[in-house]
Amino acid sequence: MWKLKNAEGGSSWLQTLNNHVGRQVWEFDLKAGTSEDHLDVEKARADFNDKRFIQHHSADFLMRLQVIVLYVTGALNAVLSEMHKKEICRYLYNHQNEDGGWGLHIEGHSTMFGTVLNYVTLRLLGQAPDGGQGTMEKGRAWILDHGGATAIPSWGKMWLSVLGVFDWIGNNPLPPEIWLLPYFFPIHPGRMWCHCRMVYLPMSYLYGRRFVGPLTRIIMSLREELYTVPYEKIDWNQARNMCAKEDLYYPHPLIQDILWGTLHKVVEPALMHWPGSMLRERALQSVMKHVHYEDENTHYICIGPVNKVLNMLCCWVEDSNSEAFKRHLPRILDYLWVAEDGMKMQGYNGSQLWDTAFATQALISTDLLDDCGPMLKKAHMYIERSQVIEDCPGDLNFWYRHISKGAWPFSTRDHGWPISDCSSEGLKAALALSQLPQDIVGKPIPSQRFFDSVSFMLSMQNNDGGFATYELTRSYPWLEIINPAETFGDIVIDYSYVECTSAVIQALVAFKKLYPEHQCKEIEACISKATRYIENIQRHDGSWYGSWGVCFTYGTWFGVLGLVATGKTYQNCSNIRNACEFLLSKQLPSGGWGESYLSCQDKVNFFVVSFFILSFYF
Repeated sequence: MWKLKNAEGGSSWLQTLNNHVGRQVWEFDLKAGTSEDHLDVEKARADFNDKRFIQHHSADFLMRLQVIVLYVTGALNAVLSEMHKKEICRYLYNHQNEDGGWGLHIEGHSTMFGTVLNYVTLRLLGQAPDGGQGTMEKGRAWILDHGGATAIPSWGKMWLSVLGVFDWIGNNPLPPEIWLLPYFFPIHPGRMWCHCRMVYLPMSYLYGRRFVGPLTRIIMSLREELYTVPYEKIDWNQARNMCAKEDLYYPHPLIQDILWGTLHKVVEPALMHWPGSMLRERALQSVMKHVHYEDENTHYICIGPVNKVLNMLCCWVEDSNSEAFKRHLPRILDYLWVAEDGMKMQGYNGSQLWDTAFATQALISTDLLDDCGPMLKKAHMYIERSQVIEDCPGDLNFWYRHISKGAWPFSTRDHGWPISDCSSEGLKAALALSQLPQDIVGKPIPSQRFFDSVSFMLSMQNNDGGFATYELTRSYPWLEIINPAETFGDIVIDYSYVECTSAVIQALVAFKKLYPEHQCKEIEACISKATRYIENIQRHDGSWYGSWGVCFTYGTWFGVLGLVATGKTYQNCSNIRNACEFLLSKQLPSGGWGESYLSCQDKVNFFVVSFFILSFYF
């Protein structure tokens, strides 16, 4: 039976700053649970399977990337037990669409990206081409009926190339030399959103090395299974710009086709041969320095699951017996989560700090201190031990990192990436706890650490008055023109968001009440600019677009809370009145509110269900 282990290490290769506080790892124990427990689990699994086409969980198919890297590096069996593999297969089979394909996420329509990578993952996990009681055959039929794997988007092309079932010639260039450009260039990757640059950083290394994993029997078989023509007859140059219509969310503009074509036909041949190859080698070494810096500063968790496995693969390619690769392996488990639908990969290593901060504020608001005291004391300990108390080492400008001292992360201290709204919610919770009796909730966090948090927030304000996520907005929206990912939009730079801006306003207002003399002018100016930003980005219908939840309901919640924190009311603020009219216009006959994920995708209101959704995407 599966059991969740908290705050445990379990491997000499694991590093930690706070004794693994917040770490969550699932472990299978044959002796755990009673016979009744086992029956309950099987019933839950059967119920989900029976309702799988009408009932969904909030997760996607990131697991496939981990499986591919573990297979290539030969570590699949060392990291994933047979029970892990069984639960991963259960998850993928449970979320296959009725047409035989898989989507980009579990509520999405079938795509080439989702179907090919999930089919490949099942094959790598030991499923036969005709396995799964016809499921595998249905998946392969969907792929072939929609043109074969040559039509997979660019990210999929890269993963298949690493695996050895797609030729690197069929990829648009990802030259590592871009990292050698002077920083003042607007297209320098150091100016990109950290999630974007941290994914394309290791991708550029793998592209520059043209790395291909071992050509095993399964790989050679996949070359025959995934294409409509024999593998050796595929026109890879034509495949370079192919993308299935089901995957095409962000079509490439003409300027991209010209750019990639020039790099592919002119620049890349020069860099592959001397003397250009000397520049290529220098760029690859520079990229790996940044990969190692990210690994070491996140204790090999990395900012997210995609760059985590890409970095791990790069470390293995550089040195298959390296300490870095060995430190990566046990951190795979930090991303796994098991439920009645099977085992999935989380979009982060959890949301521990975020959830704890909100739960703490909710519990305090109940005034049930006698009942909630023990929980609040534990939460206080977690919040205190999760705050980032120092900046990353070295020259932050060289590593393209913002200050982080005083911030809070989304998940755990060992992860450590600072985020504006997580820091705001962490500070709000810590401030509220500092006003409660110490004998109930414990000793408050020292004031200086509150001051550090405020300094971090003030440093994060953009010129437009708003706040982005991890860093300042460093470049221009036109940079999206060179976004090479056909399936994702608005990923190249870090934008200001209503959620982050509102959270910072609320935190600074709460801080100002307790410490009115500390940086009062800077705080007042920050709040004033942030308030104007929220007012200015309200949509004509009274809503705000939420980027980190679903979607207009979520964004409007934050927009209103930010304005209310500054003293604005329904009576004195037209923005709040318009927001109320918007929310009332969307109320359902049941009295509740609900919204589809399609609001996020299409940026148009889709209020279609009878419950209030707060689904977080990371």
